[in-house]
Amino acid sequence: MNLINLFDLSLVRRKNKPALEFAGETFTFGQIDQRSNRMANFLSSNGLESGDRICVYLENCVEMIDLYIACTKLGIIFVPINILYKEREVTHILSDAEPKLLFADVPVPGGFDAIQLEDLIKEVNKHSDVPVPVRTTGDSPAAIVYTSGTTGMSKGAILTHNNFISNGQNLVTCWQITENDRFLLALPLFHVHSLANGIHSWLMSGCLMKLLVRFEHQKAANEFITFKPSLFYGVPTIYIRLLEQTDDVAKQIGASARLFVCGSAPLPAQVMEDFEKKYGHVILERYGMTETLMNISNPYTGERRPGTVGFPLPGISVRILLPNGQLAAIDEEGEVCVKGPNVFSGYWKRDQATIESFVDGYFKTGDMGILSEDGYYTLKGRKSDLIISGGFNIYPREIEEFLLEQNGVLEAAVIGIPHETRGEMPIAYIVPNENYNVQEIEDLCKKTFASFKIPRNFITVNNLPRTALGKVQKHLLPKP
Repeated sequence: MNLINLFDLSLVRRKNKPALEFAGETFTFGQIDQRSNRMANFLSSNGLESGDRICVYLENCVEMIDLYIACTKLGIIFVPINILYKEREVTHILSDAEPKLLFADVPVPGGFDAIQLEDLIKEVNKHSDVPVPVRTTGDSPAAIVYTSGTTGMSKGAILTHNNFISNGQNLVTCWQITENDRFLLALPLFHVHSLANGIHSWLMSGCLMKLLVRFEHQKAANEFITFKPSLFYGVPTIYIRLLEQTDDVAKQIGASARLFVCGSAPLPAQVMEDFEKKYGHVILERYGMTETLMNISNPYTGERRPGTVGFPLPGISVRILLPNGQLAAIDEEGEVCVKGPNVFSGYWKRDQATIESFVDGYFKTGDMGILSEDGYYTLKGRKSDLIISGGFNIYPREIEEFLLEQNGVLEAAVIGIPHETRGEMPIAYIVPNENYNVQEIEDLCKKTFASFKIPRNFITVNNLPRTALGKVQKHLLPKP
């Protein structure tokens, strides 16, 4: 089975049902099918064949969806590029993926030749919407998605039809997504959160999706109130912004909602609690990554425990491993390792990196975590973020969570810096509000943490550098 077999449950069987709203237009599933057929015939006429790559450097638009579906029909590998990337990052991906075509709606950094969106629309409309032969299998690569590259050069994760199928089926089943849902998607399609979770749960369930170019907090209230979504996928920064809405607006939004999901970066427990009070909904936090899509999720029915990511999704096995390779005990920290049909087939042109990323068939995520007695997994931070001070392990997330609970702190990030005698010591970067008092924060840390965990300096900044999906890029923080 390939993705088109499942997409056709909506594209063909629900052809007359409204499928997508974007920029004031509404498209049925049948129209989406016809558009993707025209796009597929356009790609074929340009000599693209199964196994070839295309790169897209586009903001959210219907044509990006057309391109993706057309690629899944033809066996062409879809390679999205983060539109925030600059010349060095774009050059790396283009030289690594070696695409046959590049699509963009703005000049591409580095001056690379690209088919511009306006020209693409004109050319595609000249082609027939006759269906193309589908010759892909579950093992066929569907996309190469490059890691966020917060450390080092990004690597391309090869994601197969089966990876996306497993992921989509799990979300539709476990989160009870049906064709009756109204789904608001404001996340960028170049990221797996939106591409793998958003597009696939939409097409597999047959729900109505409204796609936004981007999330704009100034327009958020109007988007929610007019569309009345029952389903919303967000990242922590979006939920923090939504807390700025008035109680009346929050009540209106919450009245039509069924499920709010959060991922791509850790959700502070305080934000989760504040959101429940304001909107009347407990955010469902889950855990995934580029190489594995979704691994673990808090339950749809049952306790969504703040600070945890819940239980492994169906078909996925999870281990917490110690540095010596032994299985960690209950509540003992170790590296989260996962195995299942969701796990990518390897890094593009990086055989050695692929081999080194697995142990006994389990993918080493690089995330540290613990397993509770009753089966909930809690993430403690990236293995690479670990601060070792005087022989003691410090996980920045623990300190960051505490700082975010304080009235004067809007955002917080903790890193380790070199120290002559202790090896490293933690320092904190704070985005303050008008209530911020550094002495109070330091005193609270002293009352709360062991001495080696207390940040040795509190540096105020206007904002924290983040990826497009809200993950803090700690290597870009100003030097202390």
